[in-house]
Amino acid sequence: MPSTQYPRLAKSCLASLALLAPLSAVAGDDVIVTDRPDFVESSNVVGRGRFQIETSVLAERDKSDGVRARTYSMPTLLRYGVGDVLELRLETDGRTVQHAGGEGTSAGYADTALGVKWHVQDEAPGRPSVGVLLHADLDSGSRTWRGQGVRPSLRVAAEWELPGDLSLGVMPGIGRERTEDGKRFGYGILGVVLGKELTPTWRAFVEVAAPQIARSANGGTVATFDTGMAWLLSDRCQLDTMLSLGLNRRTPDAALTVGLSFKL
Repeated sequence: MPSTQYPRLAKSCLASLALLAPLSAVAGDDVIVTDRPDFVESSNVVGRGRFQIETSVLAERDKSDGVRARTYSMPTLLRYGVGDVLELRLETDGRTVQHAGGEGTSAGYADTALGVKWHVQDEAPGRPSVGVLLHADLDSGSRTWRGQGVRPSLRVAAEWELPGDLSLGVMPGIGRERTEDGKRFGYGILGVVLGKELTPTWRAFVEVAAPQIARSANGGTVATFDTGMAWLLSDRCQLDTMLSLGLNRRTPDAALTVGLSFKL
């Protein structure tokens, strides 16, 4: 997809959502809870028989070795509840287009990941709400964006409700990856997010995320500082956005995402 189509797509989504704004309401116990836009996942699952779509447009900008690159993708997560505490997941960055200065344009499809989330416990005095996520990235994408073999990861999401309409989320994890020559290596995962409920329909957050903590020989550590907001359009629909800034040279300099999620 040409990069010029992404702004038009975002504008069309926002225009459509503006028409839905008068319908905004928060009611009932089955309010949508998403795993985006922040890196730290929610500990909750979607519920038995429920289907949830979380999709977005993501634009990244980076300068490395004198080459300026712009990358556009469409991260999407599909979630289906097979029980009250268990959900199945399918996740991909979707169609990906990269413009790399004088090196031309690369386009294709990212790999797909299959996973499961288990809601282990609800929050109670002295303990957080906890969810466990097991994912496996598959080498299913286009050649330019395809990883090496099956790459599993395990994450634990813990959440606390704090005074003053604040919330804290922490997500440690581990994963296995492969280099381009097929060598396996392990890496760590860590994210910490602080959220604030501004109104019943608006929330904001700041976050530090490290989706990869590894030795320099294996790609090094990738780390970002993130901030964003989410707007609950109704109890089944959410609009959100996030700005991400890279904290080291191995991380894209900046990224901006706008997303739409809805629950069926």
